[in-house]
Amino acid sequence: MKLSTFYGGSPEIESHVQAAVDAETDGFDGIWYGQIFGAEVLTVIAMAGQKTNRIQFGTSVVPTYVRHPTIMAQQALTVQAATGGRFTLGLGLSHAPVVESMWGLSYDRPAVHMREYLNVLQPLITDGMVSFSGEMFRVNAQASVPTPEPPQVMIAALAPVMLKMAGERTGGTITWMAGPKTLESHIVPRLTKAAEGAGRPQPRIVSALPVAVTDDPDAARQRAANLFAIYGTLPNYQRVLEKEGASGPKDVAIVGNEGQVEQQIRDLASAGATEFVTAAFPTDDDAKASLDRTKALVKSLVGKI
Repeated sequence: MKLSTFYGGSPEIESHVQAAVDAETDGFDGIWYGQIFGAEVLTVIAMAGQKTNRIQFGTSVVPTYVRHPTIMAQQALTVQAATGGRFTLGLGLSHAPVVESMWGLSYDRPAVHMREYLNVLQPLITDGMVSFSGEMFRVNAQASVPTPEPPQVMIAALAPVMLKMAGERTGGTITWMAGPKTLESHIVPRLTKAAEGAGRPQPRIVSALPVAVTDDPDAARQRAANLFAIYGTLPNYQRVLEKEGASGPKDVAIVGNEGQVEQQIRDLASAGATEFVTAAFPTDDDAKASLDRTKALVKSLVGKI
């Protein structure tokens, strides 16, 4: 299983780029960036690609509703060229409260939206042109950006319909708040069956969870409950937390001493995850020491799981 890190640092652009340089130096397989309220991460990754040589990049995830698939294709191809072929485009639908209340857009029939979005995006990425007429998109367009190879596309998928789409149409899925039981019993079998049925390669299953190496796991779980409380209120995450038998984000956070955290990461690999993304969080007032301890443990596991 590959081991990557999730960027959760300061909002300055320089910090985003330096994080990729540091992750490469530390030996991590990849670095993933979220796209919520901060920097535009496709631009960040293109910049970081110029400062690194080996590390893989991914977005976890870029929302689809606010970017037309033609523009998304152009951006993805540009980032793939800027990174020398080291980019994975992770897409997601986001959530109804964000799409409707923040952006003022319709969240009606999200699965149809994603299916048609891929119908436009993927031909542009792989073939440089598309002609598509659907319910939500009617596009005749071209995208001409030379790249070493097309970037892989993945989608955030937790529910059965989206998992089937991810397996049939994309390189795999990126999960958040999904524990090992949910991976093994729900996500991995559905995704794998869909990929096999479509004659596609074994899908990538990128698992991301909060992580803290600590000698006080109870306090760490309470800290996780506070830091990640929002995810326990969103229906998409509530469903996977329920499948895991978790009362909230604190119950799926990976916490404990070095040996305990290592075992929990290995459990994810046994459940079928092909890559784990560490979303490290501090557990006490000395945030730097806490984060450094977590990074040191995960870094020591690269290439060993």
